[in-house]
Amino acid sequence: MSATVLTADAAKAANITMIEGGRGTQAVHDVVVAMRAARRSGSANTKTKAEVNLSGAKPWRQKGTGRARAGYKSSPIWRGGGVVFGPKPRDYSKKVSKTVRRLAFQKALTERINAGDVLTIDAFAVTELKTKSFLTLLKQQTDAKKVLLISDSFEENTYRAARNVKPVLLATAADVNTEQLLAFDKILVTTGALAKLGERTSSPSPGASRTASRSDSQDTRGLRSPLLDGEGRVRGSGRAKRSSTTEGAE
Repeated sequence: MSATVLTADAAKAANITMIEGGRGTQAVHDVVVAMRAARRSGSANTKTKAEVNLSGAKPWRQKGTGRARAGYKSSPIWRGGGVVFGPKPRDYSKKVSKTVRRLAFQKALTERINAGDVLTIDAFAVTELKTKSFLTLLKQQTDAKKVLLISDSFEENTYRAARNVKPVLLATAADVNTEQLLAFDKILVTTGALAKLGERTSSPSPGASRTASRSDSQDTRGLRSPLLDGEGRVRGSGRAKRSSTTEGAE
């Protein structure tokens, strides 16, 4: 039982939609940015002069002391006073349409397949509940350190044996997302999961369920992607600037 590289022809035979050319690069960038923004807690908070718990008494009388006039100790210019225009709790999430999410998923999967980073295997299950058994089975398939395992479902023993292996992530074909496809060195997919990946990359038929693509909020454990640059942007992304021209009224 050894893994084989998933070729473009084999992917098309499994009804996986492949994207040719540069189409979809910006969609990948938008989706990754939106997913990372959604994970931000947005809990930064500062107190204004009205919220600071200080005495409301006037520090000294208005005139006669030679000092600058002061009305309250919670003034922003005083130490321990309120903050002017400080951060407040906010929602950083961004909206991305289902069409863009599907296009980004197609593009990410296509790039990994074309790069030879997707391997297929009949099944992946450990015989005993031990991390050592899981690592031994994994080493038989690939030597990569960061591996994404995709299957239609996993046995409980496999989940528990793999939970202490930080560079490895187990995800079902229904839940794997675009960022996860980019964040690992190799992707190991079972043959049973190929059909579900084909469904997720194909265009939905009229009246299809709204829950067809569930792919936006799983943890990637801080792993860097080989397709992302040092600032977390997709390599080669960037929306071309549009030149606007104004025509005079005839």
